[in-house]
Amino acid sequence: MTARRRGILAASLGLTLAACAQPPPPEAPARLSAAAVAPARGDIPSRFVGLIGTRTQHAPPFLGVPETNFYCLRSFLDRQTGETRHQLYVADSYSGPERHWDAARDGGGRSLRFLEITRHEITCDGGCSYTEEFAADIPESELRANPQGLKVAFSAHSGTEKTITISGSQITAQLAAVDAVHNPAVPAAAPPSPPHQ
Repeated sequence: MTARRRGILAASLGLTLAACAQPPPPEAPARLSAAAVAPARGDIPSRFVGLIGTRTQHAPPFLGVPETNFYCLRSFLDRQTGETRHQLYVADSYSGPERHWDAARDGGGRSLRFLEITRHEITCDGGCSYTEEFAADIPESELRANPQGLKVAFSAHSGTEKTITISGSQITAQLAAVDAVHNPAVPAAAPPSPPHQ
């Protein structure tokens, strides 16, 4: 691999790695922040809170570059309206023909709202490589109804398909973080003083 190709690859993968920290695409409610990995505290002044779940590999790291080819759950909460939007976010880097991911469905075959976030050619020196970022909206009711885990199948214009399995522990952790933002813990009252004798 030439130094130029490594430089292009590094720059492209840098964009991919920043993706889980980016705000949602324009189709999402305006001005959401991608704030936290852990539940936000009740005293944060921001109206919008973003919760990013644990990154998990869906394929080996691309060309051995860490933190590529991963997925995570993302939740975007509006503290004023109480509205919450959940997504399964996927970063996919690969060599060969361009896939152009364009659809998602749940384990029961029902269509999910698909969001194309970015699609870039990394290089075509000696064969082409691409990176794509995309997401599927997952209704909260579906997350809560599947504490054991669930599958989301993505399909591409090229005919390629990829099924991502979200584990029960990922769902449980994400929903616990969301619940903590919606219902911040009330500080425990001091225990009563023992009676004087």
